[in-house]
Amino acid sequence: MTDLRDATFWLAAAMTLLLLAPLAYAQVSPGPLSKVHAHLDGNANCTKCHSRGDGGMDAKCLQCHREITALRAQKRGFHGRKPGACASCHPDHAGRDFAMIEWPGGTRDTFDHALTGWPLDGKHKTVACTDCHKAKFEVADIATMHPTPDKKQHWTGLEARCASCHEDVHHGQLGTECTKCHSLEAFKPAPRFDHTNTSFPLRGKHQPLDCKKCHEAQRLTLQTDSKGHAIPLYKPLPHEQCSSCHQDPHKGRLGPKCTDCHTEASFHSVNLDGKPFDHSRTKYPLQGKHTSVACAACHKGGIAQTPRPAFATCTACHIDAHAGQATLAGKPADCAACHTVDSFEQTTFTLARHQQSGYPLQGKHAAVKCALCHVKNPKGVDPVKLGKAGVLIRAAHDRCTACHRDQHGGQLAKRAEFADCASCHRVEGFKPSTFDVARHAKARLPLNGKHASLECAACHSVARKSLAALPAKEVLGNAGVQFALNELKCEQCHRDAHGGRFAKASATGPARGCADCHAEKSFRPSTYDAEAHKRCNFPLDGAHRAIPCSQCHTDLQRAPAKATLLLASVTEAPLTMTMQKSKCTDCHESPHGVQFVGRPGGDNCSVCHDAKAFKPAGRFDHDRNAKFKLEGAHEKVACAKCHTTRPENGKSVVIYRPVLARCEDCHRRPPQGRQP
Repeated sequence: MTDLRDATFWLAAAMTLLLLAPLAYAQVSPGPLSKVHAHLDGNANCTKCHSRGDGGMDAKCLQCHREITALRAQKRGFHGRKPGACASCHPDHAGRDFAMIEWPGGTRDTFDHALTGWPLDGKHKTVACTDCHKAKFEVADIATMHPTPDKKQHWTGLEARCASCHEDVHHGQLGTECTKCHSLEAFKPAPRFDHTNTSFPLRGKHQPLDCKKCHEAQRLTLQTDSKGHAIPLYKPLPHEQCSSCHQDPHKGRLGPKCTDCHTEASFHSVNLDGKPFDHSRTKYPLQGKHTSVACAACHKGGIAQTPRPAFATCTACHIDAHAGQATLAGKPADCAACHTVDSFEQTTFTLARHQQSGYPLQGKHAAVKCALCHVKNPKGVDPVKLGKAGVLIRAAHDRCTACHRDQHGGQLAKRAEFADCASCHRVEGFKPSTFDVARHAKARLPLNGKHASLECAACHSVARKSLAALPAKEVLGNAGVQFALNELKCEQCHRDAHGGRFAKASATGPARGCADCHAEKSFRPSTYDAEAHKRCNFPLDGAHRAIPCSQCHTDLQRAPAKATLLLASVTEAPLTMTMQKSKCTDCHESPHGVQFVGRPGGDNCSVCHDAKAFKPAGRFDHDRNAKFKLEGAHEKVACAKCHTTRPENGKSVVIYRPVLARCEDCHRRPPQGRQP
């Protein structure tokens, strides 16, 4: 190491001389180069490795050693994972036989291989370095980048893949990841391989078999390697059927599935897992309920005595459970026409077939279960006529009440137009009724306005809310509906929102019902208009006709009640609609202040103004209502010339009285000696 430091010192000294004395740089050398760099000997070649100035040598090194440049770029191997100054591990100028590598850890054999990113485990721990680092194993692309690619050995260029050093004895059949099955301890056995994880787990007799029995079987067409040895076949190896490996001793008579009768424990052990003989191999496969029937039930006296029972029709074994009721097109039908072997309870008589019968199923009837109409053991029917099944096949269907009870408790029984359910209901559904608003118009209370949108139950059902209770449901029938109601007037269902004010005659007119001011479409707005208002103490004229009712009748400014029915829980003061105001000044503030107080009729706005508009004063006549008549030129004088304004209580008030009336009060006298 001392020699190495001395060589480095002389190398630095030589570089200094080269920079300071260019003409003499070829006269100094720190020592001969190693054998691999011998072609760079001589002072004239110094700059091929050394940079001028303080620059290091790494850039020059990497120009020649492109494989190290690639490793650093890829961050692979020792040089890519632990980059450092090249000279720290590769000194030179110490002679031809000087070793070019100063190994981290001391020597090549003590070098920590984990620093390369690939620690040596298992069998790799005992392998000599030179056994792996051979030219034939240098298969990486960087192997072609060595400055001396023809050299027999380098320390770079190896790959971590198993197949880069080891032969793939499986020849690509099982992929390239050898460690899925093998470990680094030994190639055989394959400790990570488990046949249960394959598509053919080994069970029974298959477990002790030698691998060659299957993967090198004579029936297979195997390829051979370069030495003429047969290559075992691993994938794809047919195994879906037993016949892929075994001969069928039954010659195909019992089908291809050996596992129906045999197990992997032994071909000679037959196990049906408690299942009967596979009858599907006969002319009459057993299906549905037949699969659970004991053999002796059909093969009476033993299979040998009756090997071929009749099976063309169901009645060959079964009696007619419907005693001749079941016919199609007037002829007795076999059981198979309506039933399957899966269950006698289930029928194949579909809705489409029922549509061809004397009573096609429509609406809700199409979803009704058969048993609801074709009842079992109905009262009043001779059981003998029903047969063993006891089912009524041909049910009465000429009217609704043949199946349905009167849901209305006989309320409509005496009315011919409502004698049958179909007069108001459809098979599509009992609700809604076909008794609509148009038909209701013929009743005592035609449905108009808001009433036309109400649900029938709002008035006719026992469940109606906020109204007087109807009779008990038992009295009305299961539907709980009362048809004939005596509630024909508004006040029989709705509260009097006016607290009875209009229920009696008054000074302004006779008693009025709700319909006098309201329509059935809506309680608000009222139909009480300006024309009707003439009946009051205060007819609406002029601008008053355009004022909203709520501006005077402040009760209307409240939100309408959420419910108006008699029994609804409502805490709301009545809309009395009373008004105590009749004079203009009861509602309007006088813009004239107190000018007209004390004047006869002065506080009566109507002397000068009418209800059409405050301006202009339509009833005011200056000649009639004032002391100063407008004549001559005064007719064209603007009002404001005489009636000026003055502030009064923070407002600007026009002065109408008193106003000066003498000429000199408004006009100045001309100077003496001059004519006006």
